[in-house]
Amino acid sequence: MEKFLDQYGYIALLIGTFMEGETAILMASSLIYKGLFNFPFTVLAAFSGSFISDWIYYLIGRLNGKYFLAKRPKLSEKVKPVTNFFHQNKFQILFSYRFLYGFRIIIPLVIGMSGLRPLQYLFYSIVTGLLWATTVSTTGYWIGRLLDLRVQSFEENILFIVLGFGTLGMLIGYTIKNIAMLKIHVE
Repeated sequence: MEKFLDQYGYIALLIGTFMEGETAILMASSLIYKGLFNFPFTVLAAFSGSFISDWIYYLIGRLNGKYFLAKRPKLSEKVKPVTNFFHQNKFQILFSYRFLYGFRIIIPLVIGMSGLRPLQYLFYSIVTGLLWATTVSTTGYWIGRLLDLRVQSFEENILFIVLGFGTLGMLIGYTIKNIAMLKIHVE
């Protein structure tokens, strides 16, 4: 596994954050203190994967979202509360959406459909993406350091480590999601 990380570590991290951000970045950043990853490059690779993913979904929403929903009234009804919540809390969401686990696809799609101009979204996606990548990398670093995680730890306990990091990400996201949904129902 160490050879794999030496050869493909940052590319694997970029792909991992494109697909499933928190788990990939937490795993990689937990090995920074062992010298397998470098903090700035870890943040950059994680940011790049999530940035590309967010922009793909934003562009899909911007170019085809309204047409897609017009053809699917039931789905449109499910997206409507999220769209309304976005319009009522635009700046809060634009600065925090990257931290909302479980909304990885829907929020950039809704932002794309909202009419927010690409240059505006570029600003928010860069600021939020860098903040997210730095925060999660720092958290992963300290988890790795406190638990003294090594490559062998991953090799021997990969399932438990992935489940642990996945659960941590889902717990954080679940909490934030419930707070946001509570606000939707109150309004």
